Amino acid sequence: MALQVWETLKEAITTYTGLSPATFFTVLALLWAVYYVATGLFGSSDDHHHQRSRAFEEEKMEPLPPPVQLGEITEEELKQYDGSDPKKPLLMAIKSQIYDVSQSRMFYGPGGPYALFAGKDASRALAKMSFEEKDLTGDISGLGPFELDALQDWEYKFMSKYVKVGTIKKTVPVTEGDANGKASGAAESHAKPAEDCPSQSPAVETEEKSSLADAKDE
Repeated sequence: MALQVWETLKEAITTYTGLSPATFFTVLALLWAVYYVATGLFGSSDDHHHQRSRAFEEEKMEPLPPPVQLGEITEEELKQYDGSDPKKPLLMAIKSQIYDVSQSRMFYGPGGPYALFAGKDASRALAKMSFEEKDLTGDISGLGPFELDALQDWEYKFMSKYVKVGTIKKTVPVTEGDANGKASGAAESHAKPAEDCPSQSPAVETEEKSSLADAKDE
C-alpha cells in the first residue's frame, strides 16, 4: 500500500513539476532552509527592538514616590491634587476618607475615564454611577439602599488597593438664626448684672426715710 502511494507521488511530481523526485525534494529542502534562516534573522531583530523599546519605556517611567500623609484638609485644599500638577500626588476621597490613587493615573489622571473624580470627594457620584457635575460631592443624603451598597463596594475596593492619606475637614455652617441667638444671648448676659444689682443699699434708704420724717416734723 505504501509502495503504491510512493509510486503515485513520484509520477505526480514528474508530471506537474518536470523534476525528478530527488531534485524536487532537494529544492524543497533548500527553500525550507532559506525560510528558516530568514525568519530567524528578522524575528530576532524584531524581538530585540521590542525589548529595547520596553526597556526604554521602563527607564522613562519614574517610580512613584511613597504616599505622603496629609492629615485633615479641606475640600478646597483637596482640589489641588487633581492631577493637573504632575509633581503632586493624585488624590480622591470616598466618604471623607482621602486615598492616593497615583498608581492608577491612567484612570483618574488628566484624560482618564474617571479624571473628573480626582481632587474631590466623589461619594455621591460613585454611588449613583454618575458623571454629572452636581453629583461630585460627599453628600450622600437621600441615597437608596442599592446606591449605598454600591458606594460600600467602592470603599472596600479603595481600602484594599490604595493608601489612605488623610480625611476631609468638615465645616459646620453658621446659620443666621444661630448668629442672632448668640448675639441676643451675649446681650442678655451683659444686661443681667445690671438687673440683679440693687439700686440703693438699705442704709441709704433708712437715711432717706429719716430725712423725710424729719422734714415732715419740721
